[in-house]
Amino acid sequence: MFEASRLHKRFGQHVVLEDVSLRFEAGRLSGIMGPNGAGKTTCFNLLTGRYAPDRGKVTFEGRDITGLPPRAIARLGISRSFQVMNLFDDYSALDNLRVALPETRARGLSMLGAFGGETDVLARVGLAGKGGVKAKSLSYGDRRALEIGVALAARPRLLFLDEPTAGLGTEGTARIGRLIAELKRSITIVMIEHDMKFLFGLADHITVMHWGQVIAQGTPAMLRANPWVRRSNLGQLA
Repeated sequence: MFEASRLHKRFGQHVVLEDVSLRFEAGRLSGIMGPNGAGKTTCFNLLTGRYAPDRGKVTFEGRDITGLPPRAIARLGISRSFQVMNLFDDYSALDNLRVALPETRARGLSMLGAFGGETDVLARVGLAGKGGVKAKSLSYGDRRALEIGVALAARPRLLFLDEPTAGLGTEGTARIGRLIAELKRSITIVMIEHDMKFLFGLADHITVMHWGQVIAQGTPAMLRANPWVRRSNLGQLA
């Protein structure tokens, strides 16, 4: 469904990604893991158009999308969340969803009128009854759920999630885990996650990155048996 081939990215003299190749199969949850500074989020930013690669190619359903801006990639059916939450704090939860709707974009971001379906998304992410609450007034866990809801409102076929459990406690992490487990039944998902136990419990396939390169790939069972992963802190966490 989605493939990146030999991506390279540098900022000044600092090489952040070097010869990174990835494939994400339809109907699966693919994970990306690695230590801080491994290049995971930069990789996400290349895949979703925030940055253009210096070299390499990205394709979605056979179409070359290398270097396309985020809005063009979103229109093709790809949504993402962010490690640092990206919400309109003074908008209600419902209006945050409406901003992301294809109908709203078609109207030039006019949110006049109801399009239907927004309340269904709120219920799906566990925010039923909270549509009128401003985003800044929601609990941290609700804000994390709302950001996933905003990504879902665009009706994607491929969903990128960047550290969806960042900052959450045990209960909040379990809540997001249940949500993602439900979503993976109908949407192809690619997820960066620092919580290895969480990732290994959900992912069908995982890519391990370190020093801006892919150093291992496979199922959770394969990575648990990988000698390099087992010797590293990543192996202990997994």
